[in-house]
Amino acid sequence: MFGLVLLAALAVGASAQDAAHRMVLTLDAEGPTINRHLFGHFAEHLGRGIYGGFWTEGADGWELNAPVVEAMRALDPPNVRWPGGCFADVYHWRDGVGPARERPTIVNTLWGGVTEDNGVGTHEFVALAEALGAEPIVVGNVGSGTVREMADWWQYVNHPGPSPMADLRAENGHPEPWGVRFWGVGNESWGCGGNMSPEHYADLYKRYATFLHGYGDVRPFRIATGPDATINRDVPEWTEAVMRDAGRMIDGLDMHFYTIVGDWDDRTRATEFGEDRWVGAFARALEMDGHIRRVSAIMDRYDPQGRVWLIVGEWGMWHAPEEGSTPGFLYQQNALRDALVASVTLDVFARHAERVKMANIAQTINVLQAMLLVDGERVVKTPTYHVFDFYKAHQDAERLPFTLDAGTYAFGGQSVPAVSATASRDETGHVHVTLTNLDPHRARTVSAEMRGGRLSRVSGRVLTASEMTAHNTFEDPDVVVPAPFGGVRLDGQTLTVTLPPMSVVALDLQ
Repeated sequence: MFGLVLLAALAVGASAQDAAHRMVLTLDAEGPTINRHLFGHFAEHLGRGIYGGFWTEGADGWELNAPVVEAMRALDPPNVRWPGGCFADVYHWRDGVGPARERPTIVNTLWGGVTEDNGVGTHEFVALAEALGAEPIVVGNVGSGTVREMADWWQYVNHPGPSPMADLRAENGHPEPWGVRFWGVGNESWGCGGNMSPEHYADLYKRYATFLHGYGDVRPFRIATGPDATINRDVPEWTEAVMRDAGRMIDGLDMHFYTIVGDWDDRTRATEFGEDRWVGAFARALEMDGHIRRVSAIMDRYDPQGRVWLIVGEWGMWHAPEEGSTPGFLYQQNALRDALVASVTLDVFARHAERVKMANIAQTINVLQAMLLVDGERVVKTPTYHVFDFYKAHQDAERLPFTLDAGTYAFGGQSVPAVSATASRDETGHVHVTLTNLDPHRARTVSAEMRGGRLSRVSGRVLTASEMTAHNTFEDPDVVVPAPFGGVRLDGQTLTVTLPPMSVVALDLQ
């Protein structure tokens, strides 16, 4: 058995009263696997995420943007969700196959009213997933599509042939099936996907899912629309009805939750805020824990064995768009605050790893809380990108369970736990600990007592900045970047870590 006991206190120099706020973090050896799919991504036909993001316009049409693919591959992305989002329920897949120059155009009435040429479709998306080393997640059209349309699309990507759709796929240049297993049956069916009642959606779900047949070794992993937790839209009612009426045919239930600071009409830009909205962002993000608990409790009644995955298919910070950008393109900057929101959210997912098995941050390129900002061949890694780089060590690792009295960071009547953490052990025996200090003013010192095992080496990296609003730009891309971490000491069975203010630290212990 291997464990850690992390005893966290305020940094040297704090008052005696402050020093009394000790944090206790206990990690045992046994825990569930932190599924790699918790660190997934989302690429919707929205703004400059697809066209002008993952793909760039070349002499012969749209082609993958090589610097973007290279940067994303470095994160070991487990999956990519496509084509939406709300766009999924207006997308008709046949418009996006066949010779690119012969494909019909479509007006994206949901996002900016732009006309696109369908140059990126099924073949192009699966090629992207392969280039990234990621599994594709396809979301099918329930809102404006038909059962036959979805069944034909499933057959098109997975049937080995001969069959009508397999033959069509071969005519379009890909004789072999792709083996796509993750399949969303509609998206946000309570809203942009059709404004349905949960009972109506559950009946439709069963009808559509019935015709997703297994082909060869590929069996469908069928993902049902889960509740809208962003505005608490009937979270218990939706979950209850869908699990009760359709749970036996569901493999994953997809809940959505965005971190919006203030009212919808009161949103500020990503780099324009004071400390009230700094702490407010974390308070809002940590509501994720309560939503997961509520939904999981309902799922447990209908699925006590835990077969059905709880999926958070869309999450992240949603700010006001950047000045001068097209509002419907949802282009926003990405500051240190966004990175710390990502880290504490990933910690929430890890705490619920028994039920939460997949999540997709929204979105990968140039949209909402992006990994990368892209302009032609110029690529900027956002602070959130670097957090995902830190956390990739937890993919498919064994979670080391812990309890935490994390202390408190408070401002203006709002308070949140000061320190957040995740710990895991990978298949090589390395122990990975990520620690986040949300306090923008004080360092926090963590003293860790090793129990049940002996470690002799530790190394680390830190992500922080001098200002809460710090962010990277095309002109200055290295304002918020990881640095070697010197604030850690391993002395026998005691590990001491001093977390700088507003920082994320990643440790590798051997």
